[in-house]
Amino acid sequence: MSISELEAKLFKKKKTGHLPKIVIPVHFAGQSCEMEQIYSLSKKYDFIAIEDACHALGGSYKESKIGSCKFSDITVFSFHPVKTITTGEGGMVLTNNENLYQKLIRLRTHGITKNTEFTQGKVLGAWCYEQIELGFNYRLTDIQAALGCSQMLRLNAFVERRRRLAKRYDALLKSLPLVLPYQHPDSNSAFHLYPVRLKLNEISKSREQVFDELRKAGIGVNVHYIPVHTQPFYQRLGFKTGDFPVAEGYYQEAISLPLYYDLTDDNQDFVISIASKVLA
Repeated sequence: MSISELEAKLFKKKKTGHLPKIVIPVHFAGQSCEMEQIYSLSKKYDFIAIEDACHALGGSYKESKIGSCKFSDITVFSFHPVKTITTGEGGMVLTNNENLYQKLIRLRTHGITKNTEFTQGKVLGAWCYEQIELGFNYRLTDIQAALGCSQMLRLNAFVERRRRLAKRYDALLKSLPLVLPYQHPDSNSAFHLYPVRLKLNEISKSREQVFDELRKAGIGVNVHYIPVHTQPFYQRLGFKTGDFPVAEGYYQEAISLPLYYDLTDDNQDFVISIASKVLA
């Protein structure tokens, strides 16, 4: 998220009286946004800052673990099967705000509470509870939670392996016509993904040709992601192609190379060898 673009938009929206209630920076590929500046803007323009850290579990920013909420009101993580750790599905919400915490506790269990600080009537016995708002069933199962706890014990090893693989990619791909993933000096990425940008003006192939040739060679490349505003649902809301040229330009050049804990050095060398041939 561009700090200058965000600040310019907030300034404009303040004049029209349409400031957002929430801003959600996304830590794409494991790289933290510049949360200190965003949090400062949240105080100036009175919005809640929610970190979408689904790619960034195990990463750090300003020498604090992502998820500490040092520069945000809420952080969310995903435990989808492709994430650094998994519970099969589901995720986690973190906050240092006691009021938000209590509300989240209620919302995950149908809006029900036994906490007498929030109940309206007298709690008559241990069986009593009140539903004080409309909530949901957002709890992980006990089996999923147990899996998640066991995975957390391996988190540091998972992230360190990803970082090592990313450094190998950085060193061995630097001579190819690629823009390699950016690493902010205040951040230590969790490297959920390793997305590169093709320097299309330096190669004689389109992104689609490069993608297809890598796939044909047995390399599981992917593209992350198609810009949301180009999807039919958002276009029906009034968004259109051209609204976000930077995102669209990135999308036209992007390919994600394989990056996962069990990727061996030999397999990574094979990826690099094939990529070098395809991009020659």
